[in-house]
Amino acid sequence: MSEATFIIDAMHCGACTGRVERALMAQPGVQNASANLMARSAHVEFDGPADLESLKTALDQAGYPGRLKEEMASGPSAAERQLQEARQLRRQFLTALALTAPVFVLAMGAHMIPGMHHLIASTIGIEASWWVQMILTALVLAFPGRVFLRIGVPALLRGAPEMNSLVAMGSLAAFVYSALVTLAPGVLPEAARGVYFEAAATIVTLILLGRWLEARAKGRAGEAISRLIGLQPKTARVQTENGVEERPIEELVPGDILLLAPGERVALDGVIAEGAGHIDESMLTGEPVPVAKSEGDPITGGTVNGESALSYRVTATGGDTVLSRIIAMVEAAQGAKLPVQALVDKVTRVFVPVVMALSLLTFAIWMIAGMGFSHAFVAAISVMIIACPCAMGLATPVSILVGTGRGAELGLLFRRGDALQRLSEVAVVGFDKTGTLTEGHPALTDLEPLADLPEAEILALAAGAEARSEHPLARAILAEAEARGITHAPVKRVKALAGKGLRAQAEGAKLWIGNAGAMAEAGADITPYAERAKALAAKGCTPVWMSLDDRPVALMALSDPIKTEAREAIDALHKAGKQVAMVTGDTRVTAEAVGHDLGIDRIEAEVLPDGKRDAVESLRQIGPVAFVGDGINDAPALAAADVGLAIGTGTDVAIEAAEVVLMRGDPNGVAMALELSRAVMRNIRQNLFWAFAYNVALIPVAMGILVPFGGPGLSPMLAAGAMAFSSVFVVTNALRLRRALR
Repeated sequence: MSEATFIIDAMHCGACTGRVERALMAQPGVQNASANLMARSAHVEFDGPADLESLKTALDQAGYPGRLKEEMASGPSAAERQLQEARQLRRQFLTALALTAPVFVLAMGAHMIPGMHHLIASTIGIEASWWVQMILTALVLAFPGRVFLRIGVPALLRGAPEMNSLVAMGSLAAFVYSALVTLAPGVLPEAARGVYFEAAATIVTLILLGRWLEARAKGRAGEAISRLIGLQPKTARVQTENGVEERPIEELVPGDILLLAPGERVALDGVIAEGAGHIDESMLTGEPVPVAKSEGDPITGGTVNGESALSYRVTATGGDTVLSRIIAMVEAAQGAKLPVQALVDKVTRVFVPVVMALSLLTFAIWMIAGMGFSHAFVAAISVMIIACPCAMGLATPVSILVGTGRGAELGLLFRRGDALQRLSEVAVVGFDKTGTLTEGHPALTDLEPLADLPEAEILALAAGAEARSEHPLARAILAEAEARGITHAPVKRVKALAGKGLRAQAEGAKLWIGNAGAMAEAGADITPYAERAKALAAKGCTPVWMSLDDRPVALMALSDPIKTEAREAIDALHKAGKQVAMVTGDTRVTAEAVGHDLGIDRIEAEVLPDGKRDAVESLRQIGPVAFVGDGINDAPALAAADVGLAIGTGTDVAIEAAEVVLMRGDPNGVAMALELSRAVMRNIRQNLFWAFAYNVALIPVAMGILVPFGGPGLSPMLAAGAMAFSSVFVVTNALRLRRALR
């Protein structure tokens, strides 16, 4: 499969996205096409090499010219285009407002201000007033309102009307009828000689106001991506044979040595070549505590150096850097369509033609009812204007845009936007154990002296012997000695005992370290302490004995410690009403010890990698499953789950198999991702309810359903204001997600 993304500025409503998708899907080889109103883009997937020119031609013929995203890479960014659009709409609105204000005063002043009608009649005259209104309204339609005519009229002529068509028809109908009254009043009955220039001008002005406010709000919605892009410096200082040079990052290559001053932002991914200090990685993980780094440690572009001067060797540039991949992930998620969008697409596909039919029906009903041409005409225009489906088209994508951006700020990367909806629906969350709920490496958790020997001396002897061992458990003892600042005791003639432990020569005695088998070989009687060892084993620990000659001197316990945040994460998921399972390849005793300690509901132990996939299928009997893992062996389960969540500190294979990446190594991120997904879906439901309820409630009012009962109708001006407000409301409501999880 190949793919391409087109930027399509001509999309303005939900009906547009459907037509773009159908135009692209009709082309040979195209397997999937998804248009996003918020991003003004369309993503296409196709078999083999695609004829991109044919796709462009298809978009042109559909009335939605598109440019490949790659072709626009050297031009303004999406944020800059959004800012330019907002500025242009502001100019158009202010121009329209300046031209509309006199029209509104001349037309409505007579109804609102006592004596105004007489003042106009006695000065410039009513007919002259109509001429002024006609000229000013023509200027409104010809200049700031031209966008509606330029897009809406051709769409109507193609038989594919959309939002701009409704605005164009409503404003043009009001203008043409009023111009006819002004220029040739004799062709109309005297009772029908009324002008509605103020309706045509005000419709355009209010909708431009709505679009301007909407564009400003959409700019704030996309700030997360803008901030991510802004994290990468434009230049870096390179160590060369001729000294230090400052170069654009586009010219850097892997292997270059870069200098990093205190407080400076890291330009590209690399490893520290010289120096040690702390790096603020909060932009990656959301974790505010700086991370200690020394020679050989990796650092990431976009992070911030602490107070030390460092140098580092570049390992990745361009699209290969972590920051670039994060931006690509977030952009891909923001362009995705959620399953709930399918209903919206079905409605908007037929919505505009249905509205036009209702507008004609409204006109016919009031004419038949004998209410006169003016009343029928105003009601028909009001129906057309009130029903523009902008809010419906924006309801879902704007929430996805803000929600995924907020997730990126928190270290929660949704690689696919639809994972937002599916994660909110999961009934059970399955965890891998090692590296996910636990630290992923053994540590010394218990040390109990069995003779008159201090802990420091026991650790010194043990570290002296284990320093010669390659066993993973040996590293736990060495790490504990290092943490306590204990110097290794002089130990010689170290010999490994296969399957038991090791033997060495300490000062004045033979030193034995290992399991019960090693103690038996040493002739040490550990029977009096067997119950203590059994209790440690029941907790999931590995008992390790130590003796000097045949005298037991210490009982140690090694285990993979549970992450400090794991218990909090499990509690949060339980409070959210989710069942929690653990699927691990570890022994049942160890798994049950960890599971019971954390309060996990269901434990699957001694499971092979292929078995993890089967375990996910069995968990699906409870309901949709989310699985959390970090290793290569978790990839089958991550792919099989309804939503896979990878710990960002894990392997690349696990991350590629998952739909959500938790940049921290913190299982609390699962509960945070779940809470964010629920907040996004709640926001989408609010937006959809408003968009649909607004149309369901106000279309009948615009048609005049309340008039026979003494209620009001809805003027075209009020209809335009309500329509503009609905779109602004939807975008503003979505912006509340920027404060989620604070």
